[in-house]
Amino acid sequence: MQNRMAFSNVASMSLPPLLPGRRLFLRKSAQLVVAGAGGMSARAMASSPETRTLALDHTHTGERLSLVYAVGERYLADALNTLNHFLRDHYSGAVGVIDPQLFDLLHRLTAELGARQSFQVISGYRSPATNETLRTTRGGGVASHSLHMDGKAIDIRLPGVPLAQLRDAALSLRAGGVGYYPQEQFVHVDIGRVRHW
Repeated sequence: MQNRMAFSNVASMSLPPLLPGRRLFLRKSAQLVVAGAGGMSARAMASSPETRTLALDHTHTGERLSLVYAVGERYLADALNTLNHFLRDHYSGAVGVIDPQLFDLLHRLTAELGARQSFQVISGYRSPATNETLRTTRGGGVASHSLHMDGKAIDIRLPGVPLAQLRDAALSLRAGGVGYYPQEQFVHVDIGRVRHW
């Protein structure tokens, strides 16, 4: 319980821009989330069939994260806070609120592919200002009201899994939108209406 309280206090603080020590903080906070959730031990939680986990590597910040974010029907607030920070707008540092259903989609993708490796994250949350800059400077391909701004979209790839196979797995789940970007080497998935491009 002490670990959980310590993490809750740290998670509610306003965090400075990413510094080398922040990587250590993120690693430790993920361990505290696992250790403190619901009074279960980290080992018991990780082995529970009702446990949902995520492993992510951010291609722009260099951060890595592996944690339990839900047990049964219950999302773990500390884990969601950690994930919100991890998936922040890497251009501005703005932290958004990511819809937990997006994490469930990633978890289902991992199961569908039988993958053990971490997703590589290209883009998570995007602030409206960043979205507008990208939309007007990238020659198209960025929606004026992107679901990234609502915390409902993520751009990913999975090492060792061909991009087309990742796309096909996402399409088979029929859980939202799927965009295929072979030139840029990522797949966009979101929890909006079912569609693909």
